[in-house]
Amino acid sequence: MLTWPKSIQALRHDELPGRLDPVLAFAALALAAFGLVMVASSSIAIADGAGAAPFHYVVRHAVFLGLGAIVALVFVLTPTARLEQSSRVLLLAGIVLLLCVFVPGVGHRVNGATRWINLGVTTFQAVEAVKLIVIVYLASYLVRFGSQVRTSILGTLKPLGIAALLVALLLLQPDFGSAALILAIVIGMIWLAGARFRDVAGLALLGTPVMAIAAWTEPYRVRRLTSFLDPWADPFNDGFQLAQALIAIGRGEWFGVGLGASIQKLYYLPEAHTDFILAVIAEELGFAGVMLVLALFALLATRAFALGLRAIEKGLVFAGYVAFGIALWLGVQALVSVGVNLGVLPTKGLTLPLISSGGSSLLMTCAAIGVLLRVSLETSRREAQLASNPIDAEGAG
Repeated sequence: MLTWPKSIQALRHDELPGRLDPVLAFAALALAAFGLVMVASSSIAIADGAGAAPFHYVVRHAVFLGLGAIVALVFVLTPTARLEQSSRVLLLAGIVLLLCVFVPGVGHRVNGATRWINLGVTTFQAVEAVKLIVIVYLASYLVRFGSQVRTSILGTLKPLGIAALLVALLLLQPDFGSAALILAIVIGMIWLAGARFRDVAGLALLGTPVMAIAAWTEPYRVRRLTSFLDPWADPFNDGFQLAQALIAIGRGEWFGVGLGASIQKLYYLPEAHTDFILAVIAEELGFAGVMLVLALFALLATRAFALGLRAIEKGLVFAGYVAFGIALWLGVQALVSVGVNLGVLPTKGLTLPLISSGGSSLLMTCAAIGVLLRVSLETSRREAQLASNPIDAEGAG
């Protein structure tokens, strides 16, 4: 009769040793610390222009970063199984959040866009929560219907139909950037789950004309596209923002003009502490600073993808798909933000995760990091369980 040492027999699954991924935690903490410094550097002139205290935005950023750390801890302590069980309720809550922005007195309008929910003391951008909700729901769907997704085009239609509903609600706000990001996350997760290329490509081709029509039917989007193609054709009007960002990047050269010494942030570059913070980084820290940011995001994304693969190999399929989704979210959003600042992509209202000033984005990015750390904890615990029980290991293999 096969017996195990009492020290192993006494351990329940949730008492097995597990650890948080140190590399993942380092990358996230490094980006958050770097972001705090750069928000402090880029926002003083903006706060002064708004009649606020010099450190208004950096104090606000630090408060949200502290709240984000608490949110991340909550998700570290929340089993992924609980997220899986709640996935459909969360999706319904996400749709309700997107509808709330259209309710008079609840929705808050800024610069012609109704994307925020008025909470009294502050506002919350609903789509930031929806990004994580979509990932959790789709991971649950792929666990339940993975075989259909891999063998039939019908298996891919339902998640893409839900994505289409969310995209439609976002285009009404309007928020074209977040709509495109959510669509990219959904398609990427379906592809990583093993969907056939012809199914994914065919459905993507069907959706392309819809997104193109949405882009060209709004005058402000057309202006963004034309100014992106040649910002110098109208550098004092439609091309002003991108032209100032390119000037900032050009001034930075290899190692920058020095931390805090940016000129473009002094009322020249709009949104210097949010959407265009990378341009300030390039000006003050140069090519070296931009490469540091890219290296940290590459480390974060590749570690999350590797974590997802480990989880799936150990039988934690839902947790693995969630890790894949978060890796796609943070990686694609960072790539788009960098591309916008460098002038290789049209202007989108997407922040640089963990670096740009923005309460909603920062809170939900911290939540996503907390979920990733929870996945790393459960995966390492599962590995310990399989190592202590060869029979389970054979079954998992």
